[in-house]
Amino acid sequence: MIPFPISIENPISFPGPAPIKADVVVIGGGIVGVMSAWELAQRGQRVVLLEKGRIAAEQSSRNWGWIRAQGRDAAEVPIMREAAQMWREMAAQIDEDIGLRQSGVTYFASSESEMARYADWLPVAQENALDTVLLTAKQTAEKFDTAAHSWAGALWTAGDMRAEPWVAVPALARAAAKAGVTIVEGCAARTLDIKAGKISGVVTETGYIETSNVIVAGGAWSSLFLRRHGINIPQLSVRATVAATAPLDAVFDGAGVDDRVAFRRRQDGGYTLAASGFHELYVGPDAFRALKSFAPQLWQDPLGTRLRPVAPADFPDAWGTARYWSGDEISPFEKMRVLNPAPNHKKVAQMARDFAATFPQLGEVPIKTAWAGMIDTMPDIVPVVDHAADMPGLTIATGMCGHGFGIGPAFGRIAAQLVTGEHIKHDISRFRLSRFYDGSKLVLGPNL
Repeated sequence: MIPFPISIENPISFPGPAPIKADVVVIGGGIVGVMSAWELAQRGQRVVLLEKGRIAAEQSSRNWGWIRAQGRDAAEVPIMREAAQMWREMAAQIDEDIGLRQSGVTYFASSESEMARYADWLPVAQENALDTVLLTAKQTAEKFDTAAHSWAGALWTAGDMRAEPWVAVPALARAAAKAGVTIVEGCAARTLDIKAGKISGVVTETGYIETSNVIVAGGAWSSLFLRRHGINIPQLSVRATVAATAPLDAVFDGAGVDDRVAFRRRQDGGYTLAASGFHELYVGPDAFRALKSFAPQLWQDPLGTRLRPVAPADFPDAWGTARYWSGDEISPFEKMRVLNPAPNHKKVAQMARDFAATFPQLGEVPIKTAWAGMIDTMPDIVPVVDHAADMPGLTIATGMCGHGFGIGPAFGRIAAQLVTGEHIKHDISRFRLSRFYDGSKLVLGPNL
């Protein structure tokens, strides 16, 4: 099977209808929303999950499929360790093969300075008992003896895993539905109903749901939805291009990335490819508002982001996208059911050439399909997972910065715990919403 992201053309699996009352409404059918809903259902909550398009149709099915602790922000690593255990448990529990494999993740270094950056991250791995090691140039050449490219060394974590996103997240949604979650596809949440400063319900395109708790896990759409309700987060979305090769001889069973191309072995025998360190930002109103917040990130990696002046119509930060609408009006979420950006075809061709140059025994690398996704990102490269202090009943879980697939199960659990008031064993202060407004200095994540 050659993968392709789920689209609006896929038939609806969860038609609803939505009930008129729920304990919790989850907005967004990606991995964080699905796992939040599942965790809440396991806690006896009546949960409705609203997805404007299709489950996992956006970034949750378009990502690289890596499940990694390596290279993460120090505050994320303990959460990622919990997520990894959850992945193992879910793979055993679900009656579907989601492609979960422990095959390792490798960051190849092109220079000694890059090796030094990797070495600086090793204490994080050691503090969290990861099996991460730094490989010398000789060790890297021996381990990857099928590669023609030579590297200065590598960072290698054997315990990291991979899975098939377009298979895994819909399978998790089916498991959540079996656990009692009411999932409704093709149903946009238009507005929150606020009474006396608290959430009292959600206005959807098909009717009203009475509830006192809402989780917003809308990925690239979260900022637009929240701004409509007076909650401003400096979140932007960047386009990332990905491609799938036809089945090829195995040159490496896991995932790896250097300064040119990222690759991952797939369940079908092909490889998923992506351009290393390359993404594109459509400049719109939010980009101008958030420019100051993103300046340190842009300064750190000035060549990693390509600016595009005009977003396609109805994209979240397009110039013509409405910023305000009422509950009885068609919302921006209905005008763009599935965010399906076109891939950068020049980059696709370059990925294939770079992969072939690394492993010349493959010959010309055939690309079977390519796609793009919009990654929701934050100025410090870590997400927001927190209550909205000024709106009791609202929990936000967004801005996963391209790292959400692997860690999504655990952040979904944390979002559920925030709703129920349970003790959270992790320190999540790094992910608080107030860091953008309380005078704190933003500290960039490692972005390895």
